[in-house]
Amino acid sequence: MMNLIHWRLLLAVADAGNITHAARQVGMTQSGASQAIAQLEHQLGAPLFTRERRQSVPTALGLRAVHEARAMLESLGRIQALAREAAGTAGGVLRLASFPMVFSTVLPPVLRRFRQLHPAIEVLPLEASDSEIEDLLAAGTVDVGVVLNPPARRRTCPLGEDDWVAVLPATHPLALGASVSLAQLAAQPFVLATGGCTAHAGSVAADAGLTLTDVRARVMEWSSAFALVRDNVGVALVPELTLPDNRRGLRILPLASPVRRRFALAASAQAAGSPAVRALFEMLRGDAAR
Repeated sequence: MMNLIHWRLLLAVADAGNITHAARQVGMTQSGASQAIAQLEHQLGAPLFTRERRQSVPTALGLRAVHEARAMLESLGRIQALAREAAGTAGGVLRLASFPMVFSTVLPPVLRRFRQLHPAIEVLPLEASDSEIEDLLAAGTVDVGVVLNPPARRRTCPLGEDDWVAVLPATHPLALGASVSLAQLAAQPFVLATGGCTAHAGSVAADAGLTLTDVRARVMEWSSAFALVRDNVGVALVPELTLPDNRRGLRILPLASPVRRRFALAASAQAAGSPAVRALFEMLRGDAAR
């Protein structure tokens, strides 16, 4: 039986071009999303997408179905908005972009509280890198996004902060100290982890006028960096929130001169005045005031 999740998933796959990414946006597993699309195609009696390598491309029917589904969901959204307006409650859809680390550590309690306060507002999450988030905000593709180290002049709601910390093999000579300088760390054989973001150890060093002189490995996943450090490939500099629970074989040290990373929520120009964005920012400001 077709329901709203089928149509929302249909749009998500068409927009993302990939079932895996679409599944994340609607809160489903990849296998669940694939099954849902297959069910929809079975009930309609014709394919909606063709699979080309890792892309899902709409068929001619798929394109027409996407157009009609988008119009249907927009109409439904307007009806729901009228009902909420009549009831005097905030509602709608809030499209939120963040990089994975914040989704897994900082945002869960924030979003749980927001859903408790505003159950009529549907939050649609989207994972992206920090540079991608800025592009999405500029284009109005998302309503709010997590931004790193926002300048004071930018209107944002703070979410949290953490420090960059050194990660060394437990047997490394520098592991004997209580802290390590950024210059000492940068001169070591290095494992450069990016987390898929433009802000990483290389940019932190560059901001301090330093260069990572001996990069032995460059990886995206933090877990890969920790494994390589354990294997004595090199040292690493990572945000504190990315540290693993299992630190066996690792020595974590603060920088002698701390470098802090701040993250906050920024709204797109198109959505800054929307009831959903105002509700989220009011909740965060209220929490900060307490």
